[in-house]
Amino acid sequence: MTRAGSSSAIPDLDGKGLRIAIIGARFNDHIVTNLRDGALRGLERLGVADSNIMESWVPGAFELPLAAKVLAETGKVDAIICLGTVIKGDTPHFDYV
Repeated sequence: MTRAGSSSAIPDLDGKGLRIAIIGARFNDHIVTNLRDGALRGLERLGVADSNIMESWVPGAFELPLAAKVLAETGKVDAIICLGTVIKGDTPHFDYV
């Protein structure tokens, strides 16, 4: 919940002790790397320790759901952040993802 009178839409969260995974897609990595950096800054603000953040990379956005499922089934993390981009172009990849 947000604090009474707070103009922030971000609730008061405490990330201390949480184990977080970030899975990024390498395709369009110039975009995904910036998303990752922003996610890391946000986790730091919430108090998530660097040692509790696991990073993993997959080839593209199509592989993100399966990678997240496999990681979730291990029980080693409390939350998973998936980062990728899908840009409509000349290939049908956009339609599949």
